[in-house]
Amino acid sequence: MGRSRVRAPELRGRRWLNTGGEELTLGALRGKIVLLDFWTFCCINCLHVLDELRELEERYADVLVTIGVHSPKFVHEADPDAVEAAVERYAVHHPVLDDPELVTWDAYAARAWPTLVVVDPEGYVVAHLAGEGHAHGLGVLIEELVAEHEAAGTLHRGDGPYVPPPAPATALRFPGKVIALPGGTFLVSDTAHHQLVELEADLVTERRRIGTGERGFTDSPARFAEPQGLLLLPEPVAGYDVVVADTVNHALRGVRLSDGAVTTLAGTGEQLRTRVEVGATAAALSSPWDLAWWEGRVVVAMAGSHQLWSFDPASGAVQVLAGTTNEGLRDGSPDEAFFAQPSGLATGPDGTLWVADSEVSALRSVQAAPAVGSQVSTAVGTGLFDFGFRDGDADEALMQHPLGVAVLPDGSVAVADTYNGAVRRYDPATRTVSTLARDLREPSDLIVDGDTLVVVESAAHRLVRLAIPASTQVDAGAHRVRRARTDLARDKLELRIDFTPPTGQHLDTRFGDPTSLTVAASPPELLAEGAGTAPGLARTLRFAPDAPREGVLQVSVAAAACDDGDGAFAACHRYQQDWGIPVRLVDGAPGELVLDLRAVHRSQ
Repeated sequence: MGRSRVRAPELRGRRWLNTGGEELTLGALRGKIVLLDFWTFCCINCLHVLDELRELEERYADVLVTIGVHSPKFVHEADPDAVEAAVERYAVHHPVLDDPELVTWDAYAARAWPTLVVVDPEGYVVAHLAGEGHAHGLGVLIEELVAEHEAAGTLHRGDGPYVPPPAPATALRFPGKVIALPGGTFLVSDTAHHQLVELEADLVTERRRIGTGERGFTDSPARFAEPQGLLLLPEPVAGYDVVVADTVNHALRGVRLSDGAVTTLAGTGEQLRTRVEVGATAAALSSPWDLAWWEGRVVVAMAGSHQLWSFDPASGAVQVLAGTTNEGLRDGSPDEAFFAQPSGLATGPDGTLWVADSEVSALRSVQAAPAVGSQVSTAVGTGLFDFGFRDGDADEALMQHPLGVAVLPDGSVAVADTYNGAVRRYDPATRTVSTLARDLREPSDLIVDGDTLVVVESAAHRLVRLAIPASTQVDAGAHRVRRARTDLARDKLELRIDFTPPTGQHLDTRFGDPTSLTVAASPPELLAEGAGTAPGLARTLRFAPDAPREGVLQVSVAAAACDDGDGAFAACHRYQQDWGIPVRLVDGAPGELVLDLRAVHRSQ
């Protein structure tokens, strides 16, 4: 690209994990290719990247050092114990810099979770990437850097600085979801052990385990990868009684309770990489997180694509039910609604489908309403950047990254308010929110069992039973994401997305422009011109003269690049990212905003 070389800023934060207590410096890593992964543990796209990087880390173990820079979005994610637990929960096998004040995030001008930065063996930034799906391009770039620096004598092979922590030992490890089984037992997804566990009514005694405990994707022997949601079907289907959201395998699995036999129902084991519209179908899935029975079908909270899907056990068909794939909070018809990592589902006796929409800290609902079509509504929550712990009127109430939901006997809705460590109650009749329980460690699911609640206390590695208590009122304050605002000119803004296809790929224009740019704002009145979706990687935006001086600019981009050669049969790759950028409109501020989807800062 012919840009001037930029020296990589030093890595600064609160502490280091996975280094045996040693502090790392870029100077000490000279001679290695360093890949910085700016992530936060709430973010499904960040979790996808952790899995994408595993193969690269193994293949280039003697030349590549991956360093996770944990850059929190939510207040809870700045808690040191929570960060340490997340590193274990998601099997992060490289050094992690805990950066709660976003010092290193700001030094590298990161704007999105996840962001990847490549530093060459001489300590210069050579690439800046946003989003997921970059594994192939990173492999190409690493090969180029290895050849270049081996020839120059600046590449040093050998072991990296990763030091594994002691292996923990608990019966369950970060359990995710639970269901009640006939006969009074409970089935739990033992997520970090890659198994399902049947527990007696005491919630401790194990009756059996399903799955070998090895991460994998096979039916016999049964292997799972971080399973989450579970659903007991109203009527057994030939071969299985329970559906499992096998999250990291991007699949739905069936389990026959009589003998524990496992069958793959949907998904290929590979992550869905394309946008699928409402009513359409696809063979691949993307991080299914929870399941519910609604309107005669299985509903899937497809966290990875920010959508709700359906699965028909009779036919095996999967189909998108609601959500555009844009990450955010927008109500309306299924083909207009935005979700943000839906992670919990429950069905009410009146036919309402309740959704714990985690990244917008919201409780959403879907009404079938056959006369006018399904409608998505928000009961609690305001958007991607607002969260807290506040009861009262639903319009003012706040949650923090909820993962589970259940309908109580009186028709109200209990919510596992995960990052607040609480169980909350929403009353649809009065549209008020209260608190049922506090001081739990990352509750991720809950179900009603008689006059008690069974709660999955994920970070405590256990299930607990609570008598359904009376509500209390809590106001522990409101929070906004602690990212610095970007100052922009008040009138016109030139928005540009930088995208350089990897060596050996090109933008394929045979069927038109292979890019798509979507722009929105919160509040919507921030923008006078430029909102909407259209091809291209650049757009002129105009802010309204009477617009609020602060808001969030939401940008979503997708680009398709195909391998050189082979004509119509060349393999194509999709690159995609959503940004939510807090902005402030200021006289004299820059009138240009450049976002890196895949920017390479070296001569080619």
